[in-house]
Amino acid sequence: MSVTASRPRPTPTSSPASSVSPTTNSDPRRRPRDLSCPAAGCAHRAGWKNRSMSSEYPVDIAARAAAQHVVVVGGGIGGLVAARECAKVGMRVTLLEAEEQLGGSIRTAEIGGIVVDAGAESFATRGGHVRALVDELGLSDAVVPPEGGGAWLSGIPDAPDAPLPKGGLLGIPANPFQADVRAIIGWRGVWRAYLDRLRPPLTIGHEQSLGRLVSARMGARVRDRLVAPVTAGVYSALPEDVDVEIAAPGLSAALTRVGSLSGAVLALQGERAGKAPGAAVLGIEGGMGRIVEALREELEKFGAEVRTGTRAVRLDHAPEGWTVTLEESDADAAEADAPVGDGSLDTTAGPDGVSAPDAPLTATAVVIATAEPSARTLLDPHVTGLSDPGTAPEIEIVTLLLDAPELDSAPRGSGVLTVPGSHTAKALTHSTAKWGWLRRAADGSHVVRVSFGTQGEDAATASLGDDAAARLALSEASALLGVPLRPEQLRAAHRARFVQSQPTSLIGAAERRTAVREAVRKTPRLAVVGAWLSGTGLAQVVPDAVAEADALRSQLLWDR
Repeated sequence: MSVTASRPRPTPTSSPASSVSPTTNSDPRRRPRDLSCPAAGCAHRAGWKNRSMSSEYPVDIAARAAAQHVVVVGGGIGGLVAARECAKVGMRVTLLEAEEQLGGSIRTAEIGGIVVDAGAESFATRGGHVRALVDELGLSDAVVPPEGGGAWLSGIPDAPDAPLPKGGLLGIPANPFQADVRAIIGWRGVWRAYLDRLRPPLTIGHEQSLGRLVSARMGARVRDRLVAPVTAGVYSALPEDVDVEIAAPGLSAALTRVGSLSGAVLALQGERAGKAPGAAVLGIEGGMGRIVEALREELEKFGAEVRTGTRAVRLDHAPEGWTVTLEESDADAAEADAPVGDGSLDTTAGPDGVSAPDAPLTATAVVIATAEPSARTLLDPHVTGLSDPGTAPEIEIVTLLLDAPELDSAPRGSGVLTVPGSHTAKALTHSTAKWGWLRRAADGSHVVRVSFGTQGEDAATASLGDDAAARLALSEASALLGVPLRPEQLRAAHRARFVQSQPTSLIGAAERRTAVREAVRKTPRLAVVGAWLSGTGLAQVVPDAVAEADALRSQLLWDR
């Protein structure tokens, strides 16, 4: 067995900014590639289109775009999308990523010769924003729906593991007497949940907490055994911390209208029944990393410079915008300490006589696209009124490659959620059951992902070495899948660690994010994107990055 940690492979970078074709970025006669504001629903669309018809279009605007240098700090999806939005209108863009691999929470790894998703494995279809991006990147033919049936629930007190009930909303059942619901909450829980039908209806806005609402209406068993596993698996949060109206829009209004929580769930299901069917999530054949690679290729096509292994450590105001200071590399430090002329280092200078790949960058605008802790380090000296930082859970995903024919029948469907406190792991995905492309690539082997860590709780693997983490994941996989798995069946493992941003659905999160955005917008030529402000998931990160990048480029091109 081999265990690999999440030290991604180096990502090829584009040529340095000095080699960017002048027809791409500096020719004032060249029309920007796109001055039509492609962001659907963009707040600036009308103004952008009207301005583009002015007498100065296209020559003056093209020259103004080519004169901009936007530095994007962070190479996750938010940073990549924001960089693309700026680069495609002719702006010079430099993207900096501290790690050796782009993508952030979207990353791939190779275990046992098989490429797997080591981070996000799918994207939500709501809003259509991610699918539109995928289509623009030429990946339409690679989009695939999940397979493998529904998920199971493990760790039910005094009851065997069972399939998750069908037809609920965030675990709230539409019918507590339903057989698959009764199998989890028992008759005691069923009759307590039925009292929901007899209680007075909720006044809109009376209860903000999902956990308290479910407890009051349907009892602790529904909250703990049905709702908590879903919120822990989806949001890494307890039900008490989840905002009802953000996690389940319209639920409170439906409850007031029909008089019961189960009836409200049923009513919302009826409203959605007329909509076009389709999977709530989709994947990419070959892995979600193909989106990252396609974005990188587009940036290079647009003449952007992509620099991995490069960390920005400070922002300073400059006459034309900003100076971005980079962390000194080991090679730079060695060069500084080496005796002059000892021949131990290549000190080849650039055309201006300066040899400094990590020299400060001068930018007309900066986009901060890192995780919250790094972003605040850069923002704090320049932005006043930032709200207090939120707590972000650290999670780990251990991916196992198994020789286990006993898993051929997918005994627990596409995966397993756990009742909080019942297992060390919070969830498991049977990836080769869920994704046909991966099953074919595995050629008889099985890929299983085990997730650890949730809001307010460190991952159980955090203090373990890689081998110990793999052994724990194998033990948890055996328990959750209901199949004895032996150490000799583990061919390889991969471990990835993430700091997960606070979900948008947490109580108070929306107000906190709004306060940060308002504070940032008071500082000219600065934008912030990423999951800590947009909310977790590509369906939120992508449209937010497009909108923020469009606001910034409008400011650079139109505001004098």
